[in-house]
Amino acid sequence: MPSTPAARAGATFDTTRPYRLNPSVALRPEPFGALAYHFGNRRLSFLKAPELVELVRGLDRHHSVGDALAGVPDVRRGAFLSALASLAAADMIIPRSSGTGAP
Repeated sequence: MPSTPAARAGATFDTTRPYRLNPSVALRPEPFGALAYHFGNRRLSFLKAPELVELVRGLDRHHSVGDALAGVPDVRRGAFLSALASLAAADMIIPRSSGTGAP
C-alpha cells in the first residue's frame, strides 16, 4: 500500500459517511481560500484553495464524502481527501447522523 498522505487519510477517514462543517467552526474567507477557527478547541486551520472551501461548505448537501469528492477533478481529489481527513481529525468537520442532507 502506498504511503502517500491521501492513502493514509483514506485508511482512517471513511468517505462513505456523510459529514458537515462543525457548528463550532467559523470560516473566514481569504484570498488563498479560508481560515477555519474552532471556538471549542481553539484550533486554527488553513483551507488553501477556494474549491476546498466550497467543498467543505457543501458537505452537508451530499450523501457521503465520496459523493462530494465526485465533483472534484481527479488530479486534486487525493489532496482534497487528505485535507478533509485532517479537518475531521481536528474536529473541524463532523459526521452527520444520516445521509439525507440534514444535520
